[in-house]
Amino acid sequence: MADEKKPADDAKKDDAAAAEGEEAPKKKKPPMIFIIAGVLVLVGLLLAGGIAYFVTSRMVSSQQSSGGEAAYSKYHDPGVFIKLGDAKEGLLVNVGGIKAQRFLKIGIVLEMNPGKKDIITEGKMNPVAETRMLDTVLQILRSEPIEGFDAMKQEELKDKIKTEVNHELGEGSVYNVYITSFILQ
Repeated sequence: MADEKKPADDAKKDDAAAAEGEEAPKKKKPPMIFIIAGVLVLVGLLLAGGIAYFVTSRMVSSQQSSGGEAAYSKYHDPGVFIKLGDAKEGLLVNVGGIKAQRFLKIGIVLEMNPGKKDIITEGKMNPVAETRMLDTVLQILRSEPIEGFDAMKQEELKDKIKTEVNHELGEGSVYNVYITSFILQ
């Protein structure tokens, strides 16, 4: 009987403790701050993934749709380098009009698209295409005012040569223009 009283006594103690305001041991819930932080981290990861997907898909679609000159300037096979004019001297051109009496000695190398079979065959320039290209470059240089030969405007001059030669020979013919020497007197 002594054994029977013990469990009854324990039950009475628990009831008495509950009546006095003491709490019985319960499972602890995680603080609310941890739940909110977990949700914010999850939302942040989803947002970062969405942004990365959006940016990547935009870059891929713009590269596929751009075609034309943008594709040639960034990703292309190595081109064939053609030096205009004399092999040692380059081009000698009077600039600024007849009365200006100014001369430009310039070395220009064009990086040509090797895939253009009508322009380049077996690594050599087609004479007709070379004549048309040389004529176009000389017209650009002769028509450019003296201020156009400023060192700060050299990139504009290269872009103008590239654009005009591509227009003359067909888009994508010239990958890049390099100025190897430049003397203006």
